[in-house]
Amino acid sequence: MKNIIILIALCLGSHIFAQSDEDILKQIYKSALVEGKSYSWLETLSIDIGGRLSGSLNAERAVEWGKAELDSLGLDKVWLQPVMVPKWVRGAKEFAYIKASSGETTNVNICALGGSVSTNPLGLTAKVIEVKDFEELKRLGEAEVKGKIVFYNRPMQPDLINTFEAYGGCVDQRYMGAVEAAKYGAAGVIVRSMTLSLDDMPHAGSMTYGDLQVSDRIPSAAISTKDANLLSSMLHLDKNLEFYFKQNCKQLKDVKSYNVIGEITGSQFPNDYIIVGGHLDSWDLGDGSHDDGAGIVQSMEVLRLFKTLKIKPKHSIRVVMFMNEENGLRGATEYAKVATTNGENHIMSLESDSGGFTPRGFSFDCSDATFNKVLSWKPLFKPYLIHYFEKGGSGADVGPLKNDTNVTAGLRPDSQRYFDHHHSASDTFDAVNKRELELGAASMASLVYLFDKHGI
Repeated sequence: MKNIIILIALCLGSHIFAQSDEDILKQIYKSALVEGKSYSWLETLSIDIGGRLSGSLNAERAVEWGKAELDSLGLDKVWLQPVMVPKWVRGAKEFAYIKASSGETTNVNICALGGSVSTNPLGLTAKVIEVKDFEELKRLGEAEVKGKIVFYNRPMQPDLINTFEAYGGCVDQRYMGAVEAAKYGAAGVIVRSMTLSLDDMPHAGSMTYGDLQVSDRIPSAAISTKDANLLSSMLHLDKNLEFYFKQNCKQLKDVKSYNVIGEITGSQFPNDYIIVGGHLDSWDLGDGSHDDGAGIVQSMEVLRLFKTLKIKPKHSIRVVMFMNEENGLRGATEYAKVATTNGENHIMSLESDSGGFTPRGFSFDCSDATFNKVLSWKPLFKPYLIHYFEKGGSGADVGPLKNDTNVTAGLRPDSQRYFDHHHSASDTFDAVNKRELELGAASMASLVYLFDKHGI
C-alpha cells in the first residue's frame, strides 16, 4: 500500500512539473500583463533620465540605472562592458528661416543631423536647389549646385505597408546627403525629415562625411515635413529665395561608455548563449521611449519573467543593453568582438528596436530548417494574435553576431505609427501604451523560452 501511495505521489508530481509549452506561455503572458515591470522601468528611464545621446551625462546615468535594476533581479551575473563611443553635442537650439526675394522671412523648424558640423557663428545664408535623389544632383552638377544649399526632398513612400521599407527607401539622402552635395561645392544641406506624418517636428538621425577632410565638411540639418512642403512650394514661385540656418553642434573626442549585461547561467549548456537586447542610447530631442527605451525594458522583462516563474533555462540567457546604436554601433561591435575572443557560442539573438507598439510577430535570419521549426510554434502564439513569422532582417545590434549556423531575430510590432515619433521630440513616454509594451515583452520571453527548450 505504501508503494502505491508513493507511486501516485510521483505521478502527480510529474504532472505538476511537466507543464506544456502552452501552459508556460499562458503564465508568461499573465505575469507580464498583471505584474510586469516594463512600463514602470520605462517611466523611470524616460522621465527621470530622458534622452540618452552617446557620450552624454544622461547616457552615463542610464548605464548606472540599468546595472542597478539588473542587480535587483537576482541574476547570476551582471556587469559593464567598456566601449569607446563618439561624443557629439547639439549645443544651442537651431534656428532657420526662408527669405523671399521681397525680403519677407518665414521661420521654419530644423534640427542638426547627428555628426554634422556647425554653421559659422553668424549662420549660413544661401540660395536653395531642390533635388529628389543623388542622380538628379549629379545631373545638375557643380554649375547649379556650387555655393547653394542642397534641399533633399524625397518623402517616404506612403503606399508601402511596411513603413521600415519606406524609411529604407529614402534614408540615404539623410546619411550620405552631405558627402554627395559637397562633391559639387554645396554650402550646406537640408533634408526632409524621415516620417510619414505631416507636422512641425524635425527628425534627427545620423549622417556621415565619409573621407571628407574637416575643411570640406558642410553643415547638414533636417527640416520638418510641413516646412519641407512650404519650402518646396515657395521655390516653385521664387527660384531666387534664400535659406538661412544656424546650428551650434560640435564633435568632441571619444569617451568611455558601457554595454550593460545581465545573465542567467544555463543549467545544461552554460557556454551556449541566447541574448535579448535593445540599445540604451537615444537621440536627444525626445526621451527615447520608443527608440529604444521600449526594447531595453522589454528585454529586461524577459529575464525578470524567467526568474519570477522559476524557469530554469538550459542555455545561458543574457540581456544586453547596447550603447551607441544610433550614431556608431560601437556597443554591438564591441560585444561581438569580445564574444568571439571568448569563444562564446551565441545560438540565438533577439532584438527589440522597432518601438513599443502592439507586437505582430518576429522576423528571422536563420536556416530553412530552423525556420520550419519556428513555424511549428505559430499555433502557440495564435491566442495572443502573434501571427507574423517571416524570414528577414533582425536588428542592427545583433547583426554582428550572425553566422552560418545561428539565429538572429527581431520583434516586429505594428509599424504604422513608429515613424511619427522616430528620432523626434514626440518620442516620449506618453506615446507608449502600457499593454502594448507588456505584450511585446511577453512575446519575446515566450520565443526565448521555446528556443531554449527546443534548440535550433
